[in-house]
Amino acid sequence: MKLSKLYSNKPDLFETIFFSSGLNVIQGEIRLPENKRKDTHNLGKSILGKLLDFCFLSKKNAKFFLFKHEQLFNQFVFFLELELEDRSYITIRRSVTDATRINIKKHNDSHQDFTQSTHWDHENLPFEKAKEILDSILNFYCLKPWHYRNILGYLLRSQDDYRDVFQLKKFASKHKHWKPILAHILGFNSDLIEKHYELESQLNDAQNREKLVEQELGGSIEDISQIDGLLLLKQQDVNERQRLLDKFDFHSVDQAKTKKIIDELDLEIATLNKKRYSLEFNRKKIELSLKKQQILFDPNEAENLYREAGILFPQQLKKDFDQLITFNRAITEERNKYLIEELSSIKNKLKNIDQTLSQLENERIQTLSFLCETDVFDKYKQISNELITLKADISFLERQREFINKLQVLRAEIRQIREQYQNIQIDIERDLEEQNKKETSLFSEVRLYFSRIVEDVISRKALLNVKINQEGHLDFSADILDEAGRSTSADDGHTYKKLLCVAFDLAILRAHLKDNFPRFVYHDGIFESLDDRKKVNLLNVIRQYSDFGIQQIITVIDSDIPLDNDIFFNNNDIVLVLHDEGMQGRLFKLPSW
Repeated sequence: MKLSKLYSNKPDLFETIFFSSGLNVIQGEIRLPENKRKDTHNLGKSILGKLLDFCFLSKKNAKFFLFKHEQLFNQFVFFLELELEDRSYITIRRSVTDATRINIKKHNDSHQDFTQSTHWDHENLPFEKAKEILDSILNFYCLKPWHYRNILGYLLRSQDDYRDVFQLKKFASKHKHWKPILAHILGFNSDLIEKHYELESQLNDAQNREKLVEQELGGSIEDISQIDGLLLLKQQDVNERQRLLDKFDFHSVDQAKTKKIIDELDLEIATLNKKRYSLEFNRKKIELSLKKQQILFDPNEAENLYREAGILFPQQLKKDFDQLITFNRAITEERNKYLIEELSSIKNKLKNIDQTLSQLENERIQTLSFLCETDVFDKYKQISNELITLKADISFLERQREFINKLQVLRAEIRQIREQYQNIQIDIERDLEEQNKKETSLFSEVRLYFSRIVEDVISRKALLNVKINQEGHLDFSADILDEAGRSTSADDGHTYKKLLCVAFDLAILRAHLKDNFPRFVYHDGIFESLDDRKKVNLLNVIRQYSDFGIQQIITVIDSDIPLDNDIFFNNNDIVLVLHDEGMQGRLFKLPSW
């Protein structure tokens, strides 16, 4: 598929553009001296790519120039004529005011004018339906299951799309929206890559649900066997209390509570008091030790005392005493550190024991109160309250069991998804290795064409590479190589980055010449920043690829044309000249907006 003609219902305001099958140059000429130093000239040469995208049924966007300045363009209707693989033609009609209603017509002859036509094969089509029909007519079977618009970004390169060879401005969203289609175009198994992203999404979703369930559990027990055991015991207590209430007999309860006081509460209270006594004793010993640890011997005072008594106090002896004191002081500081830590631990233990003793004493008092209670109705009321508490505990445990069951199901699902995810990743790695090693693979073809284009322009080889990143996804890179075959940073500059983009687009088209695939590419400002020799080299590549059957539409400013090359373009190359001498020189013969 190639471009044949672009026109509108207002030819006096938008000049019709007839495209040749080879090189098509949109040339801007800066004729006024005061404009020669300006970076932008508002001629409209860069708008042409956006207009082509509009005619290829891009989504309506309020920021798009036709809709942003709708008062200027609301009367415009645009027609794009395309040449198909079988040498037949189709024309797409799209208006500004009713941009979501599309007309499509097939015809056998080129350069038709359907501005007044009332007969269309497909008329007033809803937007999405129109894209489906256009996709079926173009029949880019090697793109399936993707749509024709998925490849257009690489065929209509604006200035914003030269920042990255692979990730276009329209692909600023998640990688899963563009990496599979790019991998498919390069000959990799895109089904695996799509499945990999799908499983990753499922895995993230399952793991997020797992976290929510864990939060519901609140960090409590996750052993369902333990939950079932607690439920069994609680249910037994409920049955026992219900039986007592039904019989109105509390004798066995009295026995049980008496046994609990003797066998449990009193014993635990005694044990804790004994432990408390031991801890208090240790606490006081540590506090006394921390107070008493002082070194009372002072070598300087001893030396003065010996001197007054007329007795020799050797200097070496004083030095030994000083070292001994320093040593003891270091040991004391280290010992104090551990004593302080132990004291803090003892105080925390005493605090916990006091709290536990308080709870046990309250329970003992309540139990004794129950045993001393003579009013049977008060006992009935107390056991009823205990029954309510037990049932609430059972309800909580059952809810915990429900969450744990859900958690177990989720974890099983996560294990299953993770296993599938890892298996798919292994398959992707195998496919990547196979396409890299196979000299006749589509990827190898693109690689060779890509490097050859760059070498023909700047006499340096370039490497197109695809690898697996740490997340297990494909990463695409394009690097200019030095003489030793090592990657350099030359591609970091805007000029060479643009060259790599152009080389990539052309390499893709050439590798797919055997397929029913687009045969055109649009590059805005293709020669900007290149030196004159490289411009000539690039133009030779462009002409060579035109001979291969690839239609190229490029935009240039006359200042980009080498000064010493009067025949850089011939008359047949230039399909539209724009200039700065009034509105008639612009793409749209309208005031600047």
